[in-house]
Amino acid sequence: MNAGLMLADQAYAPPSSVTGGLDQVLGYLAWLVTAAGVAGLMIVGTRMAIALKTGDAEEHLREYLIVMGACVIAACAGPLVQFVGLDFWNTSG
Repeated sequence: MNAGLMLADQAYAPPSSVTGGLDQVLGYLAWLVTAAGVAGLMIVGTRMAIALKTGDAEEHLREYLIVMGACVIAACAGPLVQFVGLDFWNTSG
């Protein structure tokens, strides 16, 4: 074990002065993904309403499922990485 990376039985965690900016950027990205999901659903809904009003028989279920699938993937990305165990900060081996 590297004594510089571990103190007693505690795993190494970088100081908040190092990760503060990264945490802020990740927070902004999370909000942007949420906004993109809402915008995607609104766009698909608008297209469905226009198609219904004009009498076009277009299939929008596929578009809706793609947007919902992207929303689910974006929402589950963090927990999935944590479940798989990809802990990049813990270098204890």
